Amino acid sequence: MRRARAAALALLLALGACAAGPLPEQASLPPVLQNDGVTDPARSAILSTAHVFNRPATLAGNPAEAATALGRLEFLAVELAAGPRWRDLDPLVAPLLARGREEARAAIGIRPGLPAQAAIDGLAATAFALRRNDAAAARQAMAGITAPGSESAALARLAALPPLPRTAEATARAQAALTRRDQQGNDRFDF
Repeated sequence: MRRARAAALALLLALGACAAGPLPEQASLPPVLQNDGVTDPARSAILSTAHVFNRPATLAGNPAEAATALGRLEFLAVELAAGPRWRDLDPLVAPLLARGREEARAAIGIRPGLPAQAAIDGLAATAFALRRNDAAAARQAMAGITAPGSESAALARLAALPPLPRTAEATARAQAALTRRDQQGNDRFDF
C-alpha cells in the first residue's frame, strides 16, 4: 500500500510538472538604455521606439541611438508579452512586437535564437561603447550577439539602419494602445 501511494504521488508530481510548462521569458532594461529621470522604463520605451522606428531618419548616422532603440525593442517584445501589468493592452501588440523584433534582428544580424536579455545586454554594451567612441569595445559587444565574424558589418548596419516596417507598425500600435489605455484610466499595477 505504501509503495502504491509513493508511486501515485510521484506520478502526480510528474504530471504537475508537465502541466506547468516553461516560465515566460523575462527581461530588464539596463540603465544605459533608459531615459534619464524616467520612472517607468516600459512606458518610456514604448514612446521612444514608436518615435524612432516611425521616423528612421532620426537614427541615420547614429549607431549608438540605433542600438539603444533596438535594445528597447527587445525589452518591449518580452515585457508586453509576459508582464502582468500589460494584460489589458491590445492583444495584437505582443505578437506584432515579436515580428518586429525578428525583422530588426535580421536587419542587423543578431542571432535569431538569442535570449532577449542577452540581446539587450549586448546592445546596451554596444551603445555605451559607441558613446565613448570605443570601436573595439563596440565590436566586442556585437560579437556576443551576432554570428562569428559579422560584428563589424552589424555595426555598419546600425549606422545605416534600413526602414523596418514591421517594427514601425508594432511600436506605433503599442503607443496607440498605451494612449488608449491612459485615456480610459486603466494603468493598473495589479501584479
